[in-house]
Amino acid sequence: MRIVIAGGHGQIALRLTRLLHERGDEVVGLVRNPAHIGDVEHAGGQAAVIDLEHADVGELVPVLDGADAVVFAAGAGPGSGAARKDSVDRGAAVLLADAAEGAGVSRYVLVSSMGADDPTQADDDVFRAYLEAKAAAEDDVRARDLDWTVLRPGGLTDEPGTGLVRLEPRVERGSVSRDDVARTVVALLDEAATVGLTLELVAGEDLIDAAVQAAGRGEPGDGGLDAL
Repeated sequence: MRIVIAGGHGQIALRLTRLLHERGDEVVGLVRNPAHIGDVEHAGGQAAVIDLEHADVGELVPVLDGADAVVFAAGAGPGSGAARKDSVDRGAAVLLADAAEGAGVSRYVLVSSMGADDPTQADDDVFRAYLEAKAAAEDDVRARDLDWTVLRPGGLTDEPGTGLVRLEPRVERGSVSRDDVARTVVALLDEAATVGLTLELVAGEDLIDAAVQAAGRGEPGDGGLDAL
């Protein structure tokens, strides 16, 4: 497959690039800073320099041409204010969807966040703006004729991945490693039955592939180590 990742220099995106490259996929990471090209290439991807906050659809469509799927893994990042939460976490996700439609790419995986279903629970105004932006991006993508999947990870950690998660439409708040988020995105890309689903992700007891398959069947996770 040829997969284009928005936010190609992000921590999840670089892990995802490495996983996809290792299994033989062609990966293109969208980055806004030319200094990040080397990191994307080191992970096994190709880098395309494009600033999603200021680009238009006409610039992005040629980059997506021939892709089998797009993944939105971009974010304004810590330290950014409410305005950039909107321009990146919402605006860039919408731009990617516009370009996917223009390029004829139907598969779209949106990496969102737990809490996007109720931004009013945020502890501060900036985090609320972040969740509102994620919620707006989700709403926009769901309204389109795309083969979308929305993934809402819990709190992100840099702990080594375990390969064990809980993946369901609603889960209790928790954390999950970036390694396991990236592995879950790979599995979602492979599972057509997850199209049209919004799924929350935290660390758990189910093997990732089994959890994704169960989610596609609309069943609670049941693929723990005892399934081996």
